[in-house]
Amino acid sequence: MRHRVSGRKLGRDSAHRKALRKNMIAELLVHEQILTTEAKARMLRPAAEKIITMAKRGLAKNDPAQAIHARRLIAARIARFRQAEDEDGATEDVDVVKKLFDDIAPRYANRPGGYTRMVKIGKRSGDNADMAMIMLIDEE
Repeated sequence: MRHRVSGRKLGRDSAHRKALRKNMIAELLVHEQILTTEAKARMLRPAAEKIITMAKRGLAKNDPAQAIHARRLIAARIARFRQAEDEDGATEDVDVVKKLFDDIAPRYANRPGGYTRMVKIGKRSGDNADMAMIMLIDEE
């Protein structure tokens, strides 16, 4: 029985799970939507929401020490740099922490939570795994 047991193991050891979580959060923040298995999406959603909430706390203009502290905490919890393709097909390096604080956190400044949405896609053809799309929602 799994009573009061938190977290998902995903068939990996702890270091692999930690690396997977860091990389998936970074990819979600860079691309703003990713296609993955439903189990990984369920693991990713609360972790990504906590990162965005932490970034919102770092937007405090009246306390620069709190902003720096939030940046350092987030830099320790996610993969810092990613390569992304633009519309022309050229690759560019993206600073994930900078994008989070400059683009994503201000977008959700007045929202009390619920920054992500998970949409079930169906079964993967190779191994019949449940697939899901997890995305950052647009602020209305």
